[in-house]
Amino acid sequence: MSWDWQVFLNDDGSGRTYLQWMMDAWGWTLTVAGSSWVVAMLIGAVMGTLRTLPDSPWSHGLARLATVWVELFRNIPLLVQVFLWYFVVPKMFPAFQQVPSLVLVVFALGFFTSARIAEQVRAGIQALPKGQRYAGMALGLTTAQTYRYVILPMAFRIILPPLTSESMNLLKNSSVAFAVSIAELTMFAMQAQEETSRGVEVYLAVTALYALSAFAVNRVFAFIERRVAIPGFIVAGASGGGH
Repeated sequence: MSWDWQVFLNDDGSGRTYLQWMMDAWGWTLTVAGSSWVVAMLIGAVMGTLRTLPDSPWSHGLARLATVWVELFRNIPLLVQVFLWYFVVPKMFPAFQQVPSLVLVVFALGFFTSARIAEQVRAGIQALPKGQRYAGMALGLTTAQTYRYVILPMAFRIILPPLTSESMNLLKNSSVAFAVSIAELTMFAMQAQEETSRGVEVYLAVTALYALSAFAVNRVFAFIERRVAIPGFIVAGASGGGH
């Protein structure tokens, strides 16, 4: 089999090379993944925390709401959620017809991942000794202050290994954006392969960019994990080689 890496220097018909097109597509992949990660972290942290609130009349309702959120978004396939946001939601709520498809994909991917992160946050909080909560209460902190200053900072340190894997998965899951014509890496690979008939080179290059991106995420989280590790607190399943 002959290789033709010069294909990336060819014009794609719009005045740019296939290499430039691929770099643009990589940028869209990182944009979708990064925006979805922010949405997932914000919502996931809130939902995971709500499921661990101390027993009280109002906390039960919030915990049930968070449970419904988690079970709903983690039990529907991601691609189905993308199609729901792209085809169904704009029909039901006309205001969404003006929302760019990029934003709709970010909602779908962010909400899907938030359910998984919520479970990790809940597990991290529940892994802490109950004395942490009681210590905060003994100092006169409110429940919100106890979570903010005592519980959540430690819980997030504990869940960094699984959070690393989830962030890498989110980056790979961003490939579903091709289904609604977002010009990211998977969409580029499909179209460039059809136009050039050099599928091996195209897909190898795209695979390398996905692997490079995922490796970069892993290294960033491994660095953070080393910097904020709780002395003497060992958690199974540390992020790949980060120690």
